[in-house]
Amino acid sequence: MFEKILIANRGEIALRILRACREMGIKTVAVHSEADSEAKYVKLADESVCIGPAPSSQSYLNIPAVISAAEVTDAEAIHPGYGFLSENADFAERVEQSGFVFIGPRPDTIRLMGDKVSAKDSMKKAGVPCVPGSEGALPDDPEVIMRAAHDIGYPVIIKAAGGGGGRGMRVVHTEAALLTSVNMTKAEAQSAFGNPMVYMEKFLEHPRHIEIQVLADEHGNAVFLGERDCSMQRRHQKIIEEAPAPGLAPRLRDKIGERCAAACRKIGYRGAGTFEFLYEDNEFYFIEMNTRVQVEHPVTEMITGIDIVQEQIRIAAGEKLSFRQRDIQLRGHALECRINAEDPYNFVPSPGRITGFHMPGGPGVRVDTHVYQNYLVPSHYDSMIGKLITYGDTREQAIAKMRIALTEMVVEGIKTNIPLHIDLMNDAAFRQGGTSIHYLEKKLGMTSK
Repeated sequence: MFEKILIANRGEIALRILRACREMGIKTVAVHSEADSEAKYVKLADESVCIGPAPSSQSYLNIPAVISAAEVTDAEAIHPGYGFLSENADFAERVEQSGFVFIGPRPDTIRLMGDKVSAKDSMKKAGVPCVPGSEGALPDDPEVIMRAAHDIGYPVIIKAAGGGGGRGMRVVHTEAALLTSVNMTKAEAQSAFGNPMVYMEKFLEHPRHIEIQVLADEHGNAVFLGERDCSMQRRHQKIIEEAPAPGLAPRLRDKIGERCAAACRKIGYRGAGTFEFLYEDNEFYFIEMNTRVQVEHPVTEMITGIDIVQEQIRIAAGEKLSFRQRDIQLRGHALECRINAEDPYNFVPSPGRITGFHMPGGPGVRVDTHVYQNYLVPSHYDSMIGKLITYGDTREQAIAKMRIALTEMVVEGIKTNIPLHIDLMNDAAFRQGGTSIHYLEKKLGMTSK
């Protein structure tokens, strides 16, 4: 096992990794920007290194600075968390070339699954169902593009091959808008991701977003840890996640989960990962794989009792999975609300100093956050300041606990989306379960009229 791990991230995930390491008796190195010098995880780490000014391009995305920090502190491995460099194959490669262990998949696997076209092709070969779409990236020939859209059937969605985070996507409802939309998405993809390749898929009208959590070691063992429903989202950004997915038959979960585990074995996957699907009319359609730990991993931890971050570390150290598929039991229900520093209804970011802060508690309540009273929320990074997670024997109980926890939570001095979460916990459609990925945007549209 490693003696010292460098955490190449910030915020609540940096603190989450730090706690996992401390529990395992592993020393930690926190890297931070000048804006995060007073962060809780920086103070709790065994060592800390400032790697640059506030802009992430000059600090958290600065590969030479991160690797230099690992060198000067004699760290053995680097955990990238999520976001920033976590799915950057070049970074993973540089880490390994510099003599450190990258806590995640191999660089070639990250490249394979990071390109949506090659990922989809690999999943088809592995027997994982995919959304009907173009065969590979769209060519420049307008006639071929129009013929592909006609064969798939409108509406279609144009996606950047190297995209993510809800960017590089455009829905097209008519043939007249097709070519303009393709060209606009290509330009956006080139600008945002440095890759102009785009592909086309059938746009499903009322799908849910369901994902499968997997763990795989380098010895050919792979398991799935049930599923999560992440359908409550806005502009492809998740707001609420839960496990298990309400109303999903266990036989369907097991069928798709077994295919995901088999796909991991086929591509030689290593570490934690998530297969993301659109789910409609009892059918799963693969959309992408995240080759890292997810923001919403706590809900899976709550219903399985498995510490996903610690498993990542054990796998990276070369250990075999200590359990098999038959050992994994799903118990109860868990919900996660992402608490963001933003206006609850127009989503404008609200950085600033937190003048009052109180975390809720009680049985079945977990709060993953790096903030505290008098903490200054910087304007340079993602607006998420924490995650509120509740667990109950049933979904109804988990919702009741969440509703109470949200009303107990106090964050003063800035705006947060807590009022939106309270509204959703009382929403009849959400309480019933099974809302589509378009539900929240439609609800907010109705609210604003």
